[in-house]
Amino acid sequence: MSLPFEIRDVEPEVTEDVWKVFPKRKDGFVYAGPKKYFFFSKYRHQAPHYFDLELRPDDIWLVTFPRTGTTWTQEMLWLINNNLDYDGAKREGTGDRTKFLEYSVLWRDESIKEMLEKNKDDPAKLEAFREKIAPGYETLPKMKSPRHIKTHFPMSLLDPKLIDTCKVVYVARNPKDVAVSYFHLNKLLKDVGDHIEFSQYWDLFQRNLLHWTPFWSHVDEAWRLKDHKNMLFLFYEDMKKDLPAAIRKTADFLGKSLTEEQVSQLDEYLQIDNFRKQPSMQMEDRATVKDGEQGFYRKGVSGDWRNYFTPELNEKADAWIREQEKHTEVRFQY
Repeated sequence: MSLPFEIRDVEPEVTEDVWKVFPKRKDGFVYAGPKKYFFFSKYRHQAPHYFDLELRPDDIWLVTFPRTGTTWTQEMLWLINNNLDYDGAKREGTGDRTKFLEYSVLWRDESIKEMLEKNKDDPAKLEAFREKIAPGYETLPKMKSPRHIKTHFPMSLLDPKLIDTCKVVYVARNPKDVAVSYFHLNKLLKDVGDHIEFSQYWDLFQRNLLHWTPFWSHVDEAWRLKDHKNMLFLFYEDMKKDLPAAIRKTADFLGKSLTEEQVSQLDEYLQIDNFRKQPSMQMEDRATVKDGEQGFYRKGVSGDWRNYFTPELNEKADAWIREQEKHTEVRFQY
């Protein structure tokens, strides 16, 4: 099918700037749509299939910019929608219960070859890996309903029928904490050069040269749909302040009824120290975390950005934020 938006190559001089921070991404980058969403080049040939994905009315979609509490929220959604089936959550990994739609776009061909070679003598692991990195449009048709789907695509790059067909939950988080958490994830996955400082990473974030940026357009597209009956818009900072309230709000949105005891039980399960210990939360396919290191699930706090922004960088960031706020009603807590 033909897409209703253009995909074009990122300018060579811009690509060179990104390569300085992401030296392994020699496959290049593309812009998508009029807002120039930034993606690895693999997105180009997969994009039509994501846009044309067959929707089911009972699908539950979680749409977020990366590092906004996505996995935390997806576990909350799945448990509420599956009548607090904690045993089921323990038996099956969170990535198997909630499909990451465009996970395949992130994988470099070299990394895929390495993993295939590593597991060549273990047919079960080999098949599991192939299934995990297969594009969502290939694996989702095989999933039983109700399907849980997460994506970092902005609303404008998804089927416009999505919001009228399925329940959509969007979670937003302040850009300073997002960038710090995103930086640590890229460090963990060895995507960012060892010598790269956070200030260099923030420069790419602010210039909309990280995967799935521009951040502000991403959030604003969902914000403009916040009053639609099928959209639940949540702020990460509100969830941290009062998770039971977020649980009740989400249950109501999904048409589920929870007792106060059930709300309390789920709140305890989702507390970050308990959450990261769950076997189904472990990320074993791309990152090896040594004892004492922070893994995929970091601190789970608000305001950690203060430990990374110098006064000069913070002044630069605040000026950028004030400029972006002229074009949206979204306001964050920092």
